Amino acid sequence: MLKTMKTYDFIKMHGLGNDFVILDARAQVFENKAELSKKLGDRHFGVGCDQIIFIEPTDKATAFMRIYNPDGSESGACGNATRCVADILLKESGKDDCVIETKAGLLKCVRANGDQITVDMGEPKLDWAQIPLSSECDTINLPIGGGGVSSPVAVNMGNPHCVFFVDDLNMIDVSKIGVGFEYHAIFPERSNIEFVEVVDRGHVRMRVWERGAGITLACGSGACATAVAAIRRGLTARKVTVEMDGGSLTLEWRESDNHVYMTGPVAYVFKGNLL
Repeated sequence: MLKTMKTYDFIKMHGLGNDFVILDARAQVFENKAELSKKLGDRHFGVGCDQIIFIEPTDKATAFMRIYNPDGSESGACGNATRCVADILLKESGKDDCVIETKAGLLKCVRANGDQITVDMGEPKLDWAQIPLSSECDTINLPIGGGGVSSPVAVNMGNPHCVFFVDDLNMIDVSKIGVGFEYHAIFPERSNIEFVEVVDRGHVRMRVWERGAGITLACGSGACATAVAAIRRGLTARKVTVEMDGGSLTLEWRESDNHVYMTGPVAYVFKGNLL
């Protein structure tokens, strides 16, 4: 007698090439999500993605978004994934706004023009203990460097970020030096690493080494951290376009409420069924 095999539906989506496998855990149970995420995230033996997302039930918001990296570690925030999940929830409800709960807090999302979603990413955390760092120091000029970069800015946007400003982004070997800073002793929880070239006061270019994922084409929380870091350094206006390898996001760090607002597109790739 043939044994019935349990299967799971998923959606593959991306935000500017930052891609996700999204599973609905509101109506079905997924055991050992960390190990499942390792299998799904593998681009050779699984579906392949930068992060694995589980949409879970919650009493505090429209849904809870749980985020895993392909190495099985859990992340507190992902701006591009938030827009993707928001689009799913907005299409389900027929509404123009929703609230997504994450480990980093509640994120309000609203429909913008076309396929654009705006996410209120909340207030950036700027104190050394909030990043967190291993010891007290100036978060606008961290005392670390190497590989042709130095004195980064530290920002927590639901997860830790380390932002290096460089003269020529094309001269930076992100894969070679990114991983070293991810595991630097100053970051007890590791860190996402951004390398940024300022084009003008309304436009910057960014490449990113994501904690637990490596190089990705875009990073929403990293774009937020980049905007905050540039504004803190006085390099840009409070509204800025962050250009990444996969496309651009519009970021605004508003003085009125101290919140960072991220606006960008989402895209559906395909639906599938996991065996």
